[in-house]
Amino acid sequence: MILALKLVLTPAVVVLSSLAGRRFGRLAAGWFVGLPLTSGPIAAFFAVEHGPAFAAHAAVGSLGGAIAEVAFCLAYARTARRRGWRRSVIAGSAGFAVAAGALQLLGLHARPLDVVPLAAVAALALVAALQLVPHVTPRSEDEVLPSRWDLPFRAVVATSFLLLLTGLATVLGPQLAGVLAVYPLYTVVLAAFAHVHAGEAGAVQILRGLVLGLYSFVGFYLVLSLLLAHAGTVTAFVAAYAAAFAIQAASLVPLLHAQPQTG
Repeated sequence: MILALKLVLTPAVVVLSSLAGRRFGRLAAGWFVGLPLTSGPIAAFFAVEHGPAFAAHAAVGSLGGAIAEVAFCLAYARTARRRGWRRSVIAGSAGFAVAAGALQLLGLHARPLDVVPLAAVAALALVAALQLVPHVTPRSEDEVLPSRWDLPFRAVVATSFLLLLTGLATVLGPQLAGVLAVYPLYTVVLAAFAHVHAGEAGAVQILRGLVLGLYSFVGFYLVLSLLLAHAGTVTAFVAAYAAAFAIQAASLVPLLHAQPQTG
């Protein structure tokens, strides 16, 4: 059921975020995928199939995933100019793996003593990322118009990548599967395609948009991990999504100050 959900949501999110990027700018595409669009429903399946305690523990891991995604963004952005999209994806993935692995070693649990400091660190990491991911001015000569096959190709790439990650998770065991579960798949696809179409600036715009969008991700998993074991599954998810959408709406203010870039 979870794999079927991913197979439906993954191409839908990639296509919608790509269309948002063409209409409102690449910052908007990155901002859009910061929402827990896939991981949120999967967390709900965890709660139904395995119980609130299991889902709450998984939510703590996903909350830490925001820090690992910051590591991905920093590593990608720092290598984008010199390395090109392939090596930047590898560098970003390595940064993600190191951060996610370190967080797993902490052995955090779904209790306020662990969750609140983790959320605070995640929020501070996002603030730092906005300062460290460089502003890059787009150059018109770097722009390459996408073909009519661009959107279907993005959907196929994202879905194929998802199947690869899912297959690796079943082979590598539960601990490494937890790391792969929060891998920034949408960001990889959007940043790589933007890198091809608009150079370093296109990729960096995606990454900066993602950082803005991840505040809602942090809010969602903070509320979810704190409430699941005490307030009931439905209440916890309603409150978590309410927090996520409120934070996402607030993050529109800095997003709208940016000059839209099409592509």
